[in-house]
Amino acid sequence: MADRVLTLRELNRALLARQLLLRRARLPVARAVERVGALQAQWPPSPYVALWSRLERFARDDLDRAVRRRRLVKATLMRVTLHLVSTADYLAFAGLIRDARRRAMERRAERDGVVADVDGLVPRLLEVASREPRSRPELLRLLGLPSLRVDDPRPWVVWHLLVARAELVHSPESSAWREHTSGGRFVPARSWLGGEGATGDAAATALVRRYLGAFGPATRADAAQWTGLALGALEPGFARLPLRRFLDERGRELYDLPRAPLPAADTVAPVRFLPLWDSALLAHDDRTRILPERYRGVVIQRNGTVRQTFLVDGFVAGTWRLERGRIALEPFEPLPARVRRDLEEEAARLAAFHA
Repeated sequence: MADRVLTLRELNRALLARQLLLRRARLPVARAVERVGALQAQWPPSPYVALWSRLERFARDDLDRAVRRRRLVKATLMRVTLHLVSTADYLAFAGLIRDARRRAMERRAERDGVVADVDGLVPRLLEVASREPRSRPELLRLLGLPSLRVDDPRPWVVWHLLVARAELVHSPESSAWREHTSGGRFVPARSWLGGEGATGDAAATALVRRYLGAFGPATRADAAQWTGLALGALEPGFARLPLRRFLDERGRELYDLPRAPLPAADTVAPVRFLPLWDSALLAHDDRTRILPERYRGVVIQRNGTVRQTFLVDGFVAGTWRLERGRIALEPFEPLPARVRRDLEEEAARLAAFHA
C-alpha cells in the first residue's frame, strides 16, 4: 500500500534528478539516453540541445558517433513520433510499440477502404532497404507506389503500414543536426541492428522499467501518455515489476522503482534550457510537476508544437529562441536579477554550442 504522500516539489525534484537536470552528468551518450528514457527527435537539433543541458562537456560529435556506431537509433516510437533510443532499449521493447502502430494502420486501412498488397511489398522493401539506406521517395519509386501528398491520406496509410511491417529505422545521416526535417533515410532494424524489437510481457516490463526510471514516480495513466500505448498493453510490466507506491497531493496512486532517487523538495535546481518537444514536458498526463498549468497553453501549442523553454527553480518559467547567433529569453514573469544573470550566462554558453 502507498504510505507516503509526495508533494509537487518532491515530484519536481525527482523528475529533474532522473532527467539529469539537477546537475550535469559524466556519462556515455547511449547510457545518458537510457537514463532519460529517450530523446524526442522530431526536430533534428533537439537531441543535441537536450544532451548539452544534461551532460558535462558534451559535443555534437559525441551523439553522431554513438549513432554511427549503432549504439543509438532513431525510429518512430512513443506516441508515433521520432525518438532516439539506445539500441539495447530498441531491441528490448520497440516491437510492442510497432505492433500497436501496425494494428492502428490496419484498422484505418479497412475503415478508409485502402487496398494494397502490403504482404507482397514487404519482402521487396526489405531487400532494397537492406542494400543501402534509402529515402522515402526512393523506396516508393522502387516499389511502384505513388508519391505522398498532403491532400490524399490513403498512400500515407500504405507507407506507414509498410514501415511498421518491415520495421524500418533511420540511418545515421537522418539523425544528424540540420535545420530542416526532410531528408530521412531508412534501413530495416533486422539488418541494421541485428534483430527486431521485442514484444510480449517482457517488452512491456522493459518499457515500464525504463519509463519509471526516467520519469517516476508516476501513475499508470502517465505511462500510457508517454508511450502512446493503451494501458492494457503496459499492465504486464506493472504486474511483473517490484514497485514502490506513493500518493500525490490529489490522492492519485504513483508507482516507482525501488531505490530510484527522491531528492528533498528544497534541493537547489539550477537554470536549464530545454529544446523543442523535450520529453520532460510530455511524460505525464498531469504535467504540473514541471509545467505550471497557467503556462501550458503558451508552451504546448494547438498544432502540437512544444516550445523551447527554460527552467527556473525546476519549473518552466519562459521560452527561448536563437536569434542572430544569440539566445533571446522570453520570461513569463519578471525575474530576480540573480536569476536573470544565471540565465544569461547559460544562454551565452548555449549560443556558443549552436555556433
